[in-house]
Amino acid sequence: MLHISFRAPAPLAGRSSSQFPSEGGTRKENVSILRAESVTKLFGRKVGEAQRKLGAGAAPEEVRALGVTAAVVDATFEVEQGEIFVVMGLSGSGKSTLIRMLNGLLEPTSGVIEIDGKDIAKLTGKPLRALRQDKVSMVFQHFALFPHRTVLENAAYGLEVRGFSKEERAKKAREFLSQVGLEGWEDKLPGQLSGGMQQRVGLARALAAGTDIILMDEAFSALDPLIRREMQDLLLDLQSRLNKTVVFITHDLNEAMRIGDRIAVMREGRIVQIGTAEEILTDPANDYVAQFVADVDRTRVLTAASVMENPLVTVPANTGPRTALRTMREHQTSAAFVVGRDRKLIGKVTGAAVADAVQDGVQTLDELIDPEDLEPVGPETPVADLFARSAESDLPVPVAGPDGVLLGVIPRVTLLAALGAINTHVTEVITDEVSKEGSAVDA
Repeated sequence: MLHISFRAPAPLAGRSSSQFPSEGGTRKENVSILRAESVTKLFGRKVGEAQRKLGAGAAPEEVRALGVTAAVVDATFEVEQGEIFVVMGLSGSGKSTLIRMLNGLLEPTSGVIEIDGKDIAKLTGKPLRALRQDKVSMVFQHFALFPHRTVLENAAYGLEVRGFSKEERAKKAREFLSQVGLEGWEDKLPGQLSGGMQQRVGLARALAAGTDIILMDEAFSALDPLIRREMQDLLLDLQSRLNKTVVFITHDLNEAMRIGDRIAVMREGRIVQIGTAEEILTDPANDYVAQFVADVDRTRVLTAASVMENPLVTVPANTGPRTALRTMREHQTSAAFVVGRDRKLIGKVTGAAVADAVQDGVQTLDELIDPEDLEPVGPETPVADLFARSAESDLPVPVAGPDGVLLGVIPRVTLLAALGAINTHVTEVITDEVSKEGSAVDA
């Protein structure tokens, strides 16, 4: 069972109209900075014939029979400015080939790859080099540091290539080495650093280059689990401050779920699904994806926002006990949330207290509102953190935004039903597969 700490993603264009936060905390419309359309990469001699077969729906083994490897087939996606877009797949799925086409190291057999609206397949020589220097930087799996250069010189290399003065590049490199936690290590050689520290140098080099897009090809896979998690935390922290656009390649589902705003799942060269971690878990595109994520601890991925319901049983603070009692009786509940005119959560009232107030002729709820033990959860709270709250309260768990406005509630039965529905989906997929295998044996 995978245990995943999840950073709830901002939904993107094509999913909803949500927006990304900018560095200053204001919000901006989504802007596509990188686009791939029907991108295919084939290796071999009979590429033309293989491409015709693929266009006609040929299976991968038919293409391999021609001596052609279909590394990437008909890949289409967009990456929004400021998101972490994760490409995930098993070894041989085509993800590393894909990322090498995104910065022009490999030329697509067909299709279009655009960065800021420019088709990079049409760029050669100086324009292509300029695009790599100004727009795209890369962090490699095995660090790719110069062993004879100091940490500072490695971090400043991208700026050196772009012609910055020695003073300028040293200042910028020191700034980002400090941000990745390597202040004081500037004069060391890479061989004097641990693997995690070397990867921090690689990350500092990519950041110092000042490019809009950072490509990370299995950047943390060579690290041991504890260091790997530290690097994930560092990446998320830097992203919250710098708002870079990151395309991150990994074969690790745990890692993809933890850091990705969206995830593209690849299989045999094709992208079989793109979505948030939550979308992929709750609505897998096919049996392959469903089986791929079957062992994920969904309570660590699903959030309060995904299971909450509309708050139907609420009582305005300016109403009287009679109205409050009638509302609770209509909904057959022993307590209700009290909200202000601005829908901000104020507290709760119980049916017993309200009934006594009606008998005593009390005209307002002011003395009956209990503000205790009602701190709401945020919409990004993992479902795993809701069970204790649900068990301790006679009311559903309230969900509120940063401004205190009540967004929804999570009744105990809804919490359990949501988990049951997810598990049922996975069970159905597995049952279908077993049935197919049984039918094949009977035949």
